[in-house]
Amino acid sequence: MKKILFVCHGNICRSPMAEFVMRELVRRAGLAEEIAVESKACRTDEIGSDTHPGTQRVLRANGIPFSRREAGQITGADYGAYDVIVAMDSENMRDLMRLTGNDPQKTCHLLMSFAGERRDVADPWYTGDFDATYRDVLRGCRALLDKIRSMR
Repeated sequence: MKKILFVCHGNICRSPMAEFVMRELVRRAGLAEEIAVESKACRTDEIGSDTHPGTQRVLRANGIPFSRREAGQITGADYGAYDVIVAMDSENMRDLMRLTGNDPQKTCHLLMSFAGERRDVADPWYTGDFDATYRDVLRGCRALLDKIRSMR
């Protein structure tokens, strides 16, 4: 089974959005038995918090199922446990590089890099624009799923 971990700053906006979007894309592709998806935080700010209401709103509006969850933090042990670790922005990547000793296994990637773009997914915690974040997350997750499919 291929295991994917999405990470962002607090694990309440972008990474859970990506987790739920990717799970739904995987389910629709009939690959739920082959691909596991989770999300965690790089920082401790929101540990234990549920998904942000703005993320819940945009998921609901786009027909993406989600459930109650609690934000958790990535650990060094997670590095070996996941095949792909996907960061939402360059700050998250810096955190991952510190945590993993510069990613010797080359498992850490920016989400938008899968869509051929070297840029961050804007943090709706600061922008308030959950719809723009959703568009980026959907684009990146679709591209990631396409890449996984092409490697099967």
